[in-house]
Amino acid sequence: MPSTTATPADPGLRPDWPEGLTRIPYWVFQRDDVFADELEHVFRGPHWSYLCLEADIPEVGDYRATFIGDQPVVVARDVDGEVYAFENRCAHRGALLALDDRGNTTDFTCVYHGWSYNLQGDLTGVAFENGVGGRGGMPPSFCKQAHSPRKLRLAQLHGLVFGSLSDEVPDIEDYLGEEISSRIERVLGGRTPVVLGRFTQALPNNWKLYMENVKDSYHASILHLFFTTFEINKLSMRGGIIVSEGGGHHVSFSAIDREAERDRAYAEAGIRSDSEYSLADPSLLDGFSEVGDDVTLQILSVFPGFVLQQINNAVAVRQILPRGVESTDLHWTYLGFAEDTPEQRRARLKQQNLVGPAGYVSMEDGCVGGFVQRGVAGAGSQSALLQMGGDDAESSESRVTEASVRGFWKAYRAALGY
Repeated sequence: MPSTTATPADPGLRPDWPEGLTRIPYWVFQRDDVFADELEHVFRGPHWSYLCLEADIPEVGDYRATFIGDQPVVVARDVDGEVYAFENRCAHRGALLALDDRGNTTDFTCVYHGWSYNLQGDLTGVAFENGVGGRGGMPPSFCKQAHSPRKLRLAQLHGLVFGSLSDEVPDIEDYLGEEISSRIERVLGGRTPVVLGRFTQALPNNWKLYMENVKDSYHASILHLFFTTFEINKLSMRGGIIVSEGGGHHVSFSAIDREAERDRAYAEAGIRSDSEYSLADPSLLDGFSEVGDDVTLQILSVFPGFVLQQINNAVAVRQILPRGVESTDLHWTYLGFAEDTPEQRRARLKQQNLVGPAGYVSMEDGCVGGFVQRGVAGAGSQSALLQMGGDDAESSESRVTEASVRGFWKAYRAALGY
């Protein structure tokens, strides 16, 4: 579709946003000026973005190249054992410093002109700084200490590394709140994550459509045939949603409920998510209690683009990265734990087939965002309807609600001033 070339951050060029949280205008998924606002005020604003796992950089000199929004950054472990992060950008002419996604190094040297940086991002060397033969070179006033890529603020929580380009972002504990923090601890606390695999999935839709999908507990057992067929997640099971005070973070969870497993609500509703399919290898779902409770599913999101999942014993983190108005990269990292027994590791590896680009559960999520993006192509003046469960953005014992989706838009509008 044709692109809009309005000046970013010029609200006079946009239609009005409807009052409240129950109407979301489709132009928010379509406009280049809106996308520019998001990169500046959401991703480069006072928010924490997930960068990597501590397990990605366990040794001195280990690094990961990642992103905050569209800004490439490097996360590295220095000789003092601490983790540092800085823009993946040479202070000279702006070229990338780290060209590989990961590796181990003693320093970073720009391939363009040979400027070098230590593992904290400090400029340490300039090729031909003093010229050649007494001619050329940098002026006497040049000070290396004054020229470095921007440093990030970092926060580490239960093996997760978050970063921000803003000095105004609150401490991570205050940013998340106790309820969200405790649910991260439930999955990751007291254990040592081990990376079992990675995927990058290209989504043909705006990044916000995927974040809406993550927060939408209402769709999960309707869209995903596997969930209800094999009793992993039904809206009639015990569970609920938690929405943070500002709306941006959420948890959706369900737990084993034998009475709910015998109900006929889905069959009576006549929807596709009740079937007679069976597994050729039922051991796929043979698992174990993850942390000593009956929760079979916990999906947790942190604004603007982080997801932590536990679906049975399939544990993963997801990083949502905007690539354009109609393009998103979704990075999946599958996790086990160093404390797993061989039997538990085997169960995790089998159940990782539930998730990812071709996962038995999440495969459909990779499609529906594109269906929406295509469906609203000519409807920029129209709005989506988010009234399931009311009009608020508050925690609920029911998952037949769009409260956490409304929470996302509450936080989004606050960040952008829409």
